[in-house]
Amino acid sequence: MKGSAVKNGAARDTRERAPSYEGLTRDELVGAFRTMLLSRRLDDKEIQLKNQSLIFFQISGAGHEAILTAAGLTLKPGHDWFYPYYRDRALCLALGVTPLEMLLAAVAAKDDPSSGGRQMPSHWGHQKLNIVSSSSPTGTQCLQAIGCAEAGILYGRLPGIDDRAARAGAGAERGGRAPASDGASASEDEVVYVSLGEGTTSEGEFWESLNTACTKRLPVVYLVEDNGYAISVPREVQTPGGSISRLVRSFPGLHVVEVDGTDFLASYRAFTDAVAYARARKGPAFVHASVIRPYSHSLSDDERLYKTADERAEEAKRDPIVKLRAFLIEEGLATDRDLTDLAKDVDAIVGDASDQAVKAPKPSPDTATLYVYSPDVDPASEAFQTAPAPEGKLDTMVAAINRTIKDEMALNPRIVVFGQDVADCSHEENLEAVAGKGGVFKATHGLQKAFGSDRVFNSPLAEANIIGRAIGMATRGLKPVVEIQFFDYIWPAMMQLRDEMSMLRYRSNNTFSCPAVVRVAIGGYLRGGAPYHSQSGESIFAHCPGIRIAYPSNAQDAAGLLRTAIRCDDPVLFLEHKHLYRQTYNKSEYPGAGYMIPFGRSAVRREGTDLVVITWGALVQRALLAAQQAEKDGISVMVVDLRTIVPFDWNGIADAVKRTNRVIVAHEDQLTCGFGAELVARIADELFEHLDAPVRRVAALDTPVAYCPALEEVILPQSSHVLRAIQDLARY
Repeated sequence: MKGSAVKNGAARDTRERAPSYEGLTRDELVGAFRTMLLSRRLDDKEIQLKNQSLIFFQISGAGHEAILTAAGLTLKPGHDWFYPYYRDRALCLALGVTPLEMLLAAVAAKDDPSSGGRQMPSHWGHQKLNIVSSSSPTGTQCLQAIGCAEAGILYGRLPGIDDRAARAGAGAERGGRAPASDGASASEDEVVYVSLGEGTTSEGEFWESLNTACTKRLPVVYLVEDNGYAISVPREVQTPGGSISRLVRSFPGLHVVEVDGTDFLASYRAFTDAVAYARARKGPAFVHASVIRPYSHSLSDDERLYKTADERAEEAKRDPIVKLRAFLIEEGLATDRDLTDLAKDVDAIVGDASDQAVKAPKPSPDTATLYVYSPDVDPASEAFQTAPAPEGKLDTMVAAINRTIKDEMALNPRIVVFGQDVADCSHEENLEAVAGKGGVFKATHGLQKAFGSDRVFNSPLAEANIIGRAIGMATRGLKPVVEIQFFDYIWPAMMQLRDEMSMLRYRSNNTFSCPAVVRVAIGGYLRGGAPYHSQSGESIFAHCPGIRIAYPSNAQDAAGLLRTAIRCDDPVLFLEHKHLYRQTYNKSEYPGAGYMIPFGRSAVRREGTDLVVITWGALVQRALLAAQQAEKDGISVMVVDLRTIVPFDWNGIADAVKRTNRVIVAHEDQLTCGFGAELVARIADELFEHLDAPVRRVAALDTPVAYCPALEEVILPQSSHVLRAIQDLARY
């Protein structure tokens, strides 16, 4: 039965719903066509603007419009959460992003709501609609969507969060902050949408996300928009059997549907079922949509180099806009004139938006460095300077870390702790019968028993999984304190750390952020740690603007710096030297549940007048021992412990240099491109007139750390190496 009829060119009974059209009215169907056409016309306008050098990049969603418009009609903007990719123009239009907002992004305007001119066009982001700022790396969004979905579930279960109902639902502001909202039932049916191209299904993070989505039966709706090509690589070259949906059907609890994504009604039916499955909390859904790509990958690509004319002609026959237009006319839902007039209206809207966009002001050059870090919370400020209130006996650094996390979890119900082996026991029924694991170094021991399995839990053995999920949770306002078991294995998470965690605030122009804490066991001196349990490399992460780096050398500093890391509003890489966890020389009394140390404040561990050793981590104790030996030769050595790498205490360094005039920088990392090179360069540049000798470095050899203790002692810097440098520099 048809939902409406046309007589003398005019539609009647537009409110009647028609089951034959999947319950959509005539107006809704014509509205869908309008959205699809608007998406295509915006692509065409951007291409025109690029050819006029008024924008600088263009990538289109042409051929994907039907499935994306259908998805937009089944989802709830500002209630559900969205992790789209760059083809998703039609989806974003259906959710409420305006043509002007899209073109403001294209021209890099100051008022572009997605990034304020900081990202390429089609990198969607919209705070009010819950469209989380997207990036260029393909696949990273998948794990963040998982964390976002977990956050929605946790907000429905964790007690003690004042605005839990609002946070569980809609309209989150920057950093997951949500406005007042009743939202009481929001978490009961919200879903998280994540989309990707078929090429991205080759990424490991896609599979890691599916593992967790299915293991936890999360309300995530995947959309794979399969246009047959990852730029020039056809699907059969990278997907066994040529069908990703056939490969994923064996995942337990995963609702899988294949659909012709150029057929609007079939797409609407498929997405309606998928979203209903996820809303009912049956598990994740997976929509595999076959679409076309009538334009090249981007304006930097020319598909004629790898697609034949016949292939392109066959694709054109499946154009979703042509198909829906023909359907509307054939079914009597609109006339050719109706749709021609509609197209004129669309062109007028696009033209007006374009005229406004090209005249829109650009970001001021003096804003270039804004929002690398939080503009509201400065962890280097006096607000984070509190006095210690020592209590109890002397205890180890790992004990101080454990107690600090425990105290902060008691204070802040938003904190969740996860990683490999961090839980006491994943089988909750056995918790009372076992002592509990609590991390390979026991840093999280007892936390699951104290706070429950919703707040402390194990992750898969997958580092990107840990960081990506933490980003998604932190975006929603939770405070993940996660653990990477060994620094040596952090590298699978590098894309999430470098391109996502460090950049989310900056690239979104401060509309989203992810202030998580990543605890990492680092360093050598283990006698037998070998190449893969002894690595350092803090300098690499100092090249990731947006991430703070703390590196304590003793128990008291570990407590104070970790509390600052948890309470600050930026992502923090918290480096814990394994060798220092249980040493006797760096023990302290617990400094109290309110003790904090501001970042960027070094500590003078030993006063001296002849020269200064600037160091951090395990080299602090070795420098102190060397200084004691040098004193026997009449050399007075100051030792400065940086305590944080980003930010580092330049004022403290400058003061020490001016007082001693001779400088050694000592660190455990390799000599070449170690963080000491940055310090030495800046000292030479800005403090040259205060130097009486060249600045020296003491560091590891440029080689992996060997297993044999005799080799390790040669490779890693020892007290004797620091002493020799002190003696040489004092004689200069």
